[in-house]
Amino acid sequence: MDTRRRIAKAAGVMSFATFISRVLGFARDMIFAVYFGATGLSDTFFAAFKIPNLLRELFAEGSMSSAFIPVLTEYRQKQGEAEAERLVKITFSFIVIVVGLICLIGIIFSPAIVTIIAPGFLRSPEKFSLTIRLTRIMFPFLLFISLAALVMGSLNTKKVFFIPAIAPAMLNITLIVSIVFFESTARQPIIVAAIGVLAGGFVQFAFQLPSFFKNNYRLGFDTGFRHPGLKRMSLLLIPATLGLAVNQINIVVSNILASYLLPGSITYLYYSMRLIQFPIGIFGVAMGMAVLPALSEHAVRGEMDKLREDFSFALRLLFFITVPCMAGLIALREPIVSTLFQRGAFDFHATIGTADALLFYSLGIWAVVGVRVVTATFYSLQDTRTPVKVAVTAMTTNIVMSVTLMGPLRHSGLALANAIASMVNFLLLFYCLRKRLGRIDARRIIRSFFKICSAAILMGVSGWLALRGGIWELSGRLIEKALYLSGAVALCLIIYLGICFLLRSDEFYYIYDIIRKRRRGEQQ
Repeated sequence: MDTRRRIAKAAGVMSFATFISRVLGFARDMIFAVYFGATGLSDTFFAAFKIPNLLRELFAEGSMSSAFIPVLTEYRQKQGEAEAERLVKITFSFIVIVVGLICLIGIIFSPAIVTIIAPGFLRSPEKFSLTIRLTRIMFPFLLFISLAALVMGSLNTKKVFFIPAIAPAMLNITLIVSIVFFESTARQPIIVAAIGVLAGGFVQFAFQLPSFFKNNYRLGFDTGFRHPGLKRMSLLLIPATLGLAVNQINIVVSNILASYLLPGSITYLYYSMRLIQFPIGIFGVAMGMAVLPALSEHAVRGEMDKLREDFSFALRLLFFITVPCMAGLIALREPIVSTLFQRGAFDFHATIGTADALLFYSLGIWAVVGVRVVTATFYSLQDTRTPVKVAVTAMTTNIVMSVTLMGPLRHSGLALANAIASMVNFLLLFYCLRKRLGRIDARRIIRSFFKICSAAILMGVSGWLALRGGIWELSGRLIEKALYLSGAVALCLIIYLGICFLLRSDEFYYIYDIIRKRRRGEQQ
């Protein structure tokens, strides 16, 4: 199987697994809301979970993979399987000791941590005490999720993608089961949810172990912490973590500024962000993870031409999938928000507010997913510093544009600032990568992008015309709205693919050929 086919297949597998996990995540949120509502009790849980979850996002998942996969790939290619397996053991030992120590410190100093993240709870000693207890229960979640990220990276380097990608769904399933079956048996039901998070982290790690062992990896202690591979991973991990911290700062800045706007502004931004994260998570993150091992192999072997080709292919294929999602969210924003959320206290006014934010957030989707592929290319070259430098520039852009635009556009200005910052991030990274590699097939990428955008715009206009009407102003009527929306989405998909066929899009014909060959194989 050629590299392009492997990348496309891996991205498809990871997208499917991520979709399942995201759906289960929505189910988890709904069940949590049913049992605990939006009360002081749920506030204690989310406040307690904030620190281990933030550390997970910074250290355990994205930054761990970006530092671990390129180095492990290099050792496998140059030093052989035995040395690669030893590096995995050393990294495992390092994580157990260092992250275990961080968890112990977090448990001991939980009162100070809660004082910092939820100072308002000091006015209620009972609430403050419960938050400390929940924090102590959930802090070891960071260790399990770090080990899960190690196993995931190890499997990805051997082209195993589905099991690691579906593993986060185990966390959601475990938490759902814990709440549904054990909530009624506890004196303090919220404690069950905290234990469910801890158990879910362990299950996410353990779920991957059979595949891990099957691929000849072993867990064990090796304290050779002076190993040059571990040192190189540490040097790569620091800037990768800083890059992720910049993204978290952007979110915090938006929330702080939105708190000065009209009531409901933060909620509009939250729901619209959740909607754009769906295609970003399913396609952008999946493609970034799928392409990193292949690019790392090319970088280790010095195959720069193949690296350029696979980068171009991954970016064009990602745009082919996500640009129509972007156009669909823009054109159908009010029907989508009305169908999903408009009931009860969430009225048509809230739908308009959320749809306005969704419009501007969506403008940046192509850039957000593009950054995933460009950043993965830098990581494959073991360069994590350039993405950080560019991310700081994008963060500065976001802050300046947010302050500038929040006056005339209110919360929508904050969403637009985020989109502009994402575009700046992508374009600067793209320029830096072109400077680094000399050429990156830019003309072909731009030509493909304009074809895709043309098809997506015509598709979006058709969808908008199809769903004009007053039903979206009414609350409820879920089934009727869902049927209309589903029909419009199907129509948009047919129109988009039809126009791509007429424009002779390379990505369309590539996917068409894969489907045709698979059907021929099944018939034979």
